[in-house]
Amino acid sequence: MARASVWLEEKGGKGGRSGQPSGLDRARITSVTVRLLDADGLDKFSMRRLAAELNVTAMSVYWYVDTKDDLLELALDAAFGELALPDAAVGDWRAQLRALATEYRALLVRHPWLSPLAGRYLNIGPHSLAFSRVVQQVVRRAGLPAHGVTGAISAVFQFVYGYGTIESHFAERVAAAGMTPDEYFDTAMNAVTETPATAQIVEESRDLMAARGGDTVAEMLDRDFTFALDLLIAGIEAMVAKGAP
Repeated sequence: MARASVWLEEKGGKGGRSGQPSGLDRARITSVTVRLLDADGLDKFSMRRLAAELNVTAMSVYWYVDTKDDLLELALDAAFGELALPDAAVGDWRAQLRALATEYRALLVRHPWLSPLAGRYLNIGPHSLAFSRVVQQVVRRAGLPAHGVTGAISAVFQFVYGYGTIESHFAERVAAAGMTPDEYFDTAMNAVTETPATAQIVEESRDLMAARGGDTVAEMLDRDFTFALDLLIAGIEAMVAKGAP
């Protein structure tokens, strides 16, 4: 039988079984899991490593979760709890949508392991659901017909998911190379401009790179993200103005 979700199981909302080892609780285990995932990455995370960090046996952790998947799902929802959510009942929906998209992008970059886990699990933990609910409420206020709301949400947040995922991969490569983002970018650009197969493509897009603006990689990424997000919001506005069928 396919695995469902830790949130659909009996222990999903509980602190663990009765008679569990002292000094532990699910919140602490989840917090340390997030910290280890940030430090070591998803591939290197293990229950043995977690138990060592908690100074307990691996079996002690299993008093609180049945599987490693359960624990990763808890960590995923804990990360979503870092998002600042607006009061979706008041305020400008455009500003709120920009803020939510920006927060989500930052979360993906801050926790590179979040992206693959968000695609692996159901995302029905309390923090994830709270985020989804606010996003839906904000987009509803744009004035789209009901059948267009989920499409608009997909357009914005699948873009953010992709953008934030690629940005997090870039950050990991930069860290692995022991460089700053600007140093890594300059090194990569020098390499591709010296290779005949790629030099022509770079030359053809030189004017676009110059027009893109920004003196640093961070500024370039921010400008591209902001412009793309503005395009999507303008698209929602255009669909509302023409009375999307």
